[in-house]
Amino acid sequence: MNLRERFHETMNFNPSVHSLKWEFGYWGKAMNNWYDQGLPRMDYPLMDKRITTPTSSLYSTAWTCEGTDRLPDGIAVMAGGLYWPTQGFPLDHDVRKHFGMDYTQRLVDVNLHFCPMFDVKILEENRDKLVYVDVDGVKRVFLKEEATIPTSLEWPIKDRASWEKLKEERLNLKNISDRFPSNWPELVKEYNNRDYPLAVGGYPQGFFGTLAHLIGYENLFIWYCMEPDLVHDILDTFTSIWLAVFEEVISQVEIDHWQIFEDISFGKGSMISVPMVQEFLSPYIKRIADFLKSKGVDIILLDTDGDCGELIPVFMKAGVTGMYPFEVHCGMDVAKVRKEYPTLQMLGGISKSEIQFGEKRIDQMLDSVEFVLKTGGYIPFGDHFIPPEVDFKNFSYYRTRLNELIDRYGE
Repeated sequence: MNLRERFHETMNFNPSVHSLKWEFGYWGKAMNNWYDQGLPRMDYPLMDKRITTPTSSLYSTAWTCEGTDRLPDGIAVMAGGLYWPTQGFPLDHDVRKHFGMDYTQRLVDVNLHFCPMFDVKILEENRDKLVYVDVDGVKRVFLKEEATIPTSLEWPIKDRASWEKLKEERLNLKNISDRFPSNWPELVKEYNNRDYPLAVGGYPQGFFGTLAHLIGYENLFIWYCMEPDLVHDILDTFTSIWLAVFEEVISQVEIDHWQIFEDISFGKGSMISVPMVQEFLSPYIKRIADFLKSKGVDIILLDTDGDCGELIPVFMKAGVTGMYPFEVHCGMDVAKVRKEYPTLQMLGGISKSEIQFGEKRIDQMLDSVEFVLKTGGYIPFGDHFIPPEVDFKNFSYYRTRLNELIDRYGE
């Protein structure tokens, strides 16, 4: 059974098949530390300087502005649990091979935002920072010493007038073919001969996530109350674009799942009220979920950090079948969630920050993981990117123990 088949069997709660050996990912500083602490360096993660689509190339300009291949401290390295390509992040090979883990899930590389993309414009650069306009039209600042995901300064959707102009010029249903990268024929051949899971969607494609990226969080919160018709128009327009793109993709490639990026929760719950989620997210999620399920794509995964407990039933009613990464420090407990929602597919749920506390704490954390593994429908890994505070010794113990648990349940 190959990786793609095991992914489906795991998501379908088949107890006779063992789960996948993935991690959400690792911060660049953690990876560099691990190489110094004993991880064999055979295939160092390399950043791609090419700009193909916003799906894979957002932030690439920032990560590569220093002209070096060394991982910035605040970049993330993909390890399966979060799809690849995304956000200019490189893909891990050395950790995967060292611990006998599985290859990643992949994301269809297609433009789900403005088409044509915005040209990257460098507005200011010195030894400390880079100020630039990214491919999504957002003005951002990248602080080189901190080297984390760039901070947004200005957004392309400023008001109704700017939205109408963007809609006319860059969100046209007549140019769907222009949204596919130049190497699309080669990608189709690869996708159709793959043995890994393949998803549509992904960062920053979401019904809260996309708008927060292109409007700004504070502006969006105000518009929900002051400009609801405008918000609905933006959502309806993007949903129509996404449906058209997904239909074209599915006509050429068999898809395994849909990835929705929201990040709508924080440490104490949802950033917006449940009624707002039901008004501004649920109908649009359901519209695409119903379409995909009619085409045989019945795995719908939603990514949100924080305490998402109150949103689980809302998203499930809209058509979502699974969620992740269930951040423990925000109060999420995969064992409790499994008992309350036995049909919800889950990924993540292991406290990334507590791995640093050593073997005893790791063993305690994995007790609940073992319980959920027995029930199926679960891919266990850290509840976000593994931080640099986790040294290679403790990560090695954790990953070895987790692999043993996975091997224990299923074949």
